[in-house]
Amino acid sequence: MVYGTMWKELIQEDFGDGIMSAIDFDMTMEREPNNKGDRVKVTLAGKFLLYEYYDNEDGIPECGIKES
Repeated sequence: MVYGTMWKELIQEDFGDGIMSAIDFDMTMEREPNNKGDRVKVTLAGKFLLYEYYDNEDGIPECGIKES
């Protein structure tokens, strides 16, 4: 609930209109030593699924945005 919306927006900014799938998803967490205190490194890996729009003229969503 805290970071999900932000990650979704960053994914869409880099990849286009879609989501990262939770199916066939991998997450790893590692401890990284640091002089100021240990750090947490989180790696998320999931398949990108492009949104598909149906019943719209030429694939243009109702909001009027069309991916090129």
